[in-house]
Amino acid sequence: MTLPTAFDPQRALALARDTLDIEARAVLAMAARLDDRFAQAVALVLACRGRVVVMGMGKSGHVGRKITATLASTGTPAMFVHPAEASHGDLGMITAADVVLGISNSGESEELTAILPLIKRMGVPLIALTGRADATLGRHADVVLDAAVAQEACPHNLAPTASTTAQLALGDALAVALLDARGFKADDFARSHPGGALGRKLLTHVSDVMRSGADVPRVPLEADLMTLMREISAKGLGMSAIVDAQQRVLGIFTDGDLRRLIERTGSSTDLRTLRAREVMHANPRTVPADALAVMAADLMEANRITSVLVVDADGRLVGALNSNDLMRAKVI
Repeated sequence: MTLPTAFDPQRALALARDTLDIEARAVLAMAARLDDRFAQAVALVLACRGRVVVMGMGKSGHVGRKITATLASTGTPAMFVHPAEASHGDLGMITAADVVLGISNSGESEELTAILPLIKRMGVPLIALTGRADATLGRHADVVLDAAVAQEACPHNLAPTASTTAQLALGDALAVALLDARGFKADDFARSHPGGALGRKLLTHVSDVMRSGADVPRVPLEADLMTLMREISAKGLGMSAIVDAQQRVLGIFTDGDLRRLIERTGSSTDLRTLRAREVMHANPRTVPADALAVMAADLMEANRITSVLVVDADGRLVGALNSNDLMRAKVI
């Protein structure tokens, strides 16, 4: 084993830049070679009544697992089957309704090529993602996706680097083309990622996080300022809605409004004589209950406010929420 030499930071940076350059050029060259075979692969998957069964050995297997996850999360049912395990029973996971995506840079991975005749005998369409179209995998395939690279980023041109990057990029391209053909939308993506940040943003509605009923601060137009302030203090939202007899929102009054009122009037006005209608901000910004919670967050950020009132289609007060409610729901 070769002993390590003294670390050279500049050499490390140069190798890193070379690696990124080689891999970027490999992906761009592959993009220039794309042809009708890619569209044929997309059509094969779209016609599939079962799942895309992804297979690959070694580094190609690791790439295959990632491609499987990307397909499954973007509307294309997929599963990974290890080629070596397939020869010992797992081949039973594949049905005639499936499509197999075989990944091998050399196209000669022994464990994969050994089961190709069985896959073809089952009548299962085979898509090859390979660096050698003339190898065994390519010859058995219905469609070949060309993932050849001029060189690996490894200084010895041995370790799979540029080739695995090319495989991964081509797998992503396939998944993106499929999601577009299926009409897969952001909401669909969120439904398959309910635990993630995107899922929370696209699935959480204002009605899911708002305060409602007796927890919503409100006073009538003729309420005096002391009643208004007690309502704000009791409900803990730093504001109160001012509503009419039908609970339609007419205005809003906040803690900040009180401070500004005191600064403006000083001791010249007896605040106890003021009514809600005299101090409120009319026509406040509101959100509908069925809006996405992220819309409420955007509204608050754009207007530099920390709370917002929630109304129904007729403008009646049905709830309220503040930035803390959105943070607890992990919307922001």
